[in-house]
Amino acid sequence: MSAVPATPRPASADRDPAGTVPADSASERASLLLVPPQPRRGWRMVVNRMLAMCLVELQKLRHDRTELYTRAVQPALWLLIFGETFTRIRAIPTGDVPYLDYLAPGIIAQSAMFIAIFYGIMIIWERDSGVLTKLLVTPTPRSALVTGKAFAAGVKALIQAVVVLLIAAALGVSLSWNPLDLAGVAVVVVLGSAFFSCLSVSIAGIVLTRDRLMGIGQAITMPLFFASNALYPVALMPGWLQAVSKGNPLSYEVDALRGLLLGTPAHLGLDLAVLAFAALVGIGVASALMGRLAR
Repeated sequence: MSAVPATPRPASADRDPAGTVPADSASERASLLLVPPQPRRGWRMVVNRMLAMCLVELQKLRHDRTELYTRAVQPALWLLIFGETFTRIRAIPTGDVPYLDYLAPGIIAQSAMFIAIFYGIMIIWERDSGVLTKLLVTPTPRSALVTGKAFAAGVKALIQAVVVLLIAAALGVSLSWNPLDLAGVAVVVVLGSAFFSCLSVSIAGIVLTRDRLMGIGQAITMPLFFASNALYPVALMPGWLQAVSKGNPLSYEVDALRGLLLGTPAHLGLDLAVLAFAALVGIGVASALMGRLAR
């Protein structure tokens, strides 16, 4: 009877025990290459998707900083021209707060909204290029995908908010630089941007084309802006516009930003609750309509 040839042993098994990996450990590591890791589920999936989408947005800005410069033009014009002019003529009563100071938090919220409200165009572009279809066939829940994209829009808006803060500080606006207040500003901006980006994704899931989304986005941004307390106090509005302002999430975002940055009376608890609720509703609606984009 012929002898059966011996199976060659791994090279790691021939090493001495001191400072080397045993053969059993080497085989266990080799088996990891054949067994897929356990998929992330629940909140881990959401957090992982959020971090991935936020990292993608930061990489885009790293490779092309032109967007930062171009988007800084509009808030600079609002503060330099509109703010300085109305501060001089004192046409809008804002109490003891100079109008330029009063306006700065509103421009921060406006800039963040303008970035987020057109985020659905990117979703349609991903649909046309086939990226969205590949994302939807992965085990990632649609809610986690939408949440990641919503907070990625929040990161981009947060960078824009920093630019506006620097412009406002250069113009002499008295702002709070307390780290806790700035952390609260970051939370408010991200929540507000998450809602408006989900609103944009929801509209994209209905209209399905970039041209229609662009038209609707342009049609609703200025009414949302003027029907808020970004430019003037709510008390100066007619009764019907005050009712509209109370249902506008942008008003709660501006109120929270003024309270954190200027120290004016604000309803921070209510503002954060409304923004968080609006973001959750937006994520739910956008998740339900996401599938229509891939059909």
